[in-house]
Amino acid sequence: MKVLITGGAGYIGSHTNMLLNSKGVETVVIDDLSDGHEQAVVCGKFIKGDFGDCSLVDKIMKEEKVDAVIHFAAFASVPDSVKRPSRYYRNNVSKMQNLLDMCVENKIKYFVFSSSAATFGSPVYTPMDELHPQEPINPYGMTKLIGEKLLADYERAYGLRYCAFRYFCAAGDSKDSIIGEAHNPETHLIPVMIKAAVSNKPFSVFGTDYDTRDGSCIRDFIHVLDLAEAHFLGLKYIMENDTSDNFNLGSNTGFTVLEMIKALEKVTGKSVPYVLADRREGDPASLVASNEKARKVLGWNPVHSSIEEILLDAWNWENKRKY
Repeated sequence: MKVLITGGAGYIGSHTNMLLNSKGVETVVIDDLSDGHEQAVVCGKFIKGDFGDCSLVDKIMKEEKVDAVIHFAAFASVPDSVKRPSRYYRNNVSKMQNLLDMCVENKIKYFVFSSSAATFGSPVYTPMDELHPQEPINPYGMTKLIGEKLLADYERAYGLRYCAFRYFCAAGDSKDSIIGEAHNPETHLIPVMIKAAVSNKPFSVFGTDYDTRDGSCIRDFIHVLDLAEAHFLGLKYIMENDTSDNFNLGSNTGFTVLEMIKALEKVTGKSVPYVLADRREGDPASLVASNEKARKVLGWNPVHSSIEEILLDAWNWENKRKY
């Protein structure tokens, strides 16, 4: 089997690429390197290019005889999506439709989609399961929801089987620190905290008046290695059962931003300086996933997602990173 991974030079894509190869799956990675890093593609074949370029993608699919696609290539910053929504609709929606059209053209029947918990918006209840209402409160979440709707329509019309994963906060890094989280600019909480601890320069905690245990946002952190395993299991599931489905990926547990600061200080023995700031537009107060369906249907077992393990792997990566 050969899998085309879009955005495979990015954070989650590179870890999934590495895991698939460890399981004997051939991979081809396409990434324009606008957010990814070529050094992160440690196995498989790498092609620099735009996943929305129909001619290029058509050529890759034909020459490489691709059997399935795992789609990570999306812009994923909530604050940036609020400021520049056109960028998100063009990349996350229009280009995804191009990619799906090339799948249909080349009779590729299996598609795994990196969706997001942002499709749910503000929680009506937690932990949030797959039946939770999807009412995005920012453009990023809306583009991911449109992606899910595209997949459902393409399945009905063309028989494309898909698996859409709505995961919450990806975190952690590879155990050997060869690849890891490297966004520019970095907006994710854990690497931002670590940079603050290393530099002794405070970072901003956005929002202190949410209806949570301490007023700061609650988020559900899941190890990137566990996410990669889920993508492998999801692809296997839709291929073996000739079906489509959606799954939430999380830990069933949430931590506030202030709790995460204390946890990092405990794991590293370092002080984490911070300042309190106003809320950011588009941020829900709490996002916690139910992973019951993924466990039951896929046999997914997140074994790396204790907060201590996530923080330690992230700390090791930041202190050893090569890109």
